[in-house]
Amino acid sequence: MSAHHPLHPADPALLHLTSRQLAGLIVELRAEGREFGLLWPSASPGEINLNGLRLINLGNIPASTLINLLALLREYKRNRDARP
Repeated sequence: MSAHHPLHPADPALLHLTSRQLAGLIVELRAEGREFGLLWPSASPGEINLNGLRLINLGNIPASTLINLLALLREYKRNRDARP
Protein backbone atom coordinates (compact mmCIF):
# COMPACT_ATOMS: atom_id res chain seq x y z
CA MET A 1 0.00 0.00 0.00
CA SER A 2 1.51 3.29 -1.10
CA ALA A 3 0.15 6.80 -1.48
CA HIS A 4 2.12 7.04 -4.73
CA HIS A 5 0.58 3.88 -6.19
CA PRO A 6 -3.12 3.83 -5.22
CA LEU A 7 -5.22 0.70 -5.56
CA HIS A 8 -7.82 0.57 -8.30
CA PRO A 9 -11.38 -0.17 -7.07
CA ALA A 10 -11.53 -3.31 -9.23
CA ASP A 11 -8.17 -4.70 -8.04
CA PRO A 12 -8.70 -8.49 -7.71
CA ALA A 13 -6.70 -8.57 -4.45
CA LEU A 14 -9.53 -6.67 -2.74
CA LEU A 15 -11.96 -9.53 -3.34
CA HIS A 16 -9.97 -11.67 -0.91
CA LEU A 17 -10.39 -9.24 2.01
CA THR A 18 -12.63 -10.62 4.73
CA SER A 19 -15.13 -8.57 6.71
CA ARG A 20 -12.82 -8.91 9.73
CA GLN A 21 -9.86 -7.49 7.75
CA LEU A 22 -11.99 -4.61 6.47
CA ALA A 23 -13.20 -3.91 10.02
CA GLY A 24 -9.56 -3.77 11.13
CA LEU A 25 -8.78 -1.25 8.40
CA ILE A 26 -11.75 0.88 9.47
CA VAL A 27 -10.50 0.86 13.08
CA GLU A 28 -7.04 1.82 11.84
CA LEU A 29 -8.45 4.65 9.70
CA ARG A 30 -10.41 5.98 12.68
CA ALA A 31 -7.24 5.97 14.80
CA GLU A 32 -5.04 7.52 12.10
CA GLY A 33 -7.63 10.07 10.99
CA ARG A 34 -8.85 11.25 14.38
CA GLU A 35 -6.46 14.21 14.50
CA PHE A 36 -7.76 15.33 11.08
CA GLY A 37 -11.44 15.00 12.03
CA LEU A 38 -12.02 11.77 10.07
CA LEU A 39 -14.23 9.90 12.54
CA TRP A 40 -16.91 7.92 10.65
CA PRO A 41 -18.36 6.11 13.67
CA SER A 42 -20.97 4.31 11.55
CA ALA A 43 -18.53 2.82 9.01
CA SER A 44 -18.66 -0.94 8.71
CA PRO A 45 -17.55 -3.60 6.22
CA GLY A 46 -20.06 -4.00 3.42
CA GLU A 47 -21.54 -7.39 2.75
CA ILE A 48 -22.13 -6.64 -0.92
CA ASN A 49 -19.94 -7.14 -3.93
CA LEU A 50 -21.15 -4.70 -6.54
CA ASN A 51 -19.73 -5.39 -9.98
CA GLY A 52 -16.74 -7.05 -8.34
CA LEU A 53 -16.06 -4.22 -5.87
CA ARG A 54 -15.78 -4.76 -2.12
CA LEU A 55 -17.78 -1.99 -0.45
CA ILE A 56 -17.57 -0.21 2.89
CA ASN A 57 -20.86 0.93 4.44
CA LEU A 58 -19.96 4.59 4.48
CA GLY A 59 -22.01 5.73 1.54
CA ASN A 60 -20.89 2.48 -0.15
CA ILE A 61 -17.35 3.49 -1.00
CA PRO A 62 -15.03 0.89 -2.54
CA ALA A 63 -12.58 -0.77 -0.13
CA SER A 64 -9.79 0.68 -2.27
CA THR A 65 -10.85 4.20 -1.22
CA LEU A 66 -10.47 3.25 2.43
CA ILE A 67 -7.03 1.70 1.83
CA ASN A 68 -5.84 4.60 -0.33
CA LEU A 69 -6.99 7.17 2.25
CA LEU A 70 -5.17 5.26 4.96
CA ALA A 71 -2.02 5.26 2.81
CA LEU A 72 -2.29 9.03 2.27
CA LEU A 73 -2.66 9.68 6.00
CA ARG A 74 0.35 7.51 6.80
CA GLU A 75 2.46 9.17 4.10
CA TYR A 76 1.50 12.64 5.37
CA LYS A 77 2.32 11.74 8.99
CA ARG A 78 5.63 10.12 8.00
CA ASN A 79 6.68 13.26 6.07
CA ARG A 80 5.47 15.59 8.81
CA ASP A 81 7.26 13.69 11.56
CA ALA A 82 10.50 13.42 9.54
CA ARG A 83 10.93 17.20 9.37
CA PRO A 84 13.41 18.69 11.87
